[in-house]
Amino acid sequence: MGAVMPDVLDAATALQRWGIATGVVCVTSADLLFQALQGKRGLSDAPSHGVLDALFLAARPAPIVTVLDGHPHALAFLSSVRGDPITCLGVRDHGQSADLHDSYIIHGIDRTSITGAALDLLDL
Repeated sequence: MGAVMPDVLDAATALQRWGIATGVVCVTSADLLFQALQGKRGLSDAPSHGVLDALFLAARPAPIVTVLDGHPHALAFLSSVRGDPITCLGVRDHGQSADLHDSYIIHGIDRTSITGAALDLLDL
């Protein structure tokens, strides 16, 4: 998830240049966030530790674009924290070979695709 950060940050910078406020979070453990969500809902004994409230401020709902060099469904649960609209970008097909830059384009996790996904969520 951290490997795509340069493209994510480039997309955030492009959006900010157009006057669109953005926030970027590098998720280092999707599993721990999922466990926190389950604990918050009383579906497990896992503690939430307030991490979800810190990442997803109730007073600031916003569309979410998740980006990872893994399957896009891995972070889809994040939309259920506040009910935010979400687009999940990631690797859906396997077997392609390319350098890193071209691979990101092939899988739609490059700066242009990320920016486009955000604009689509905002209907811009």
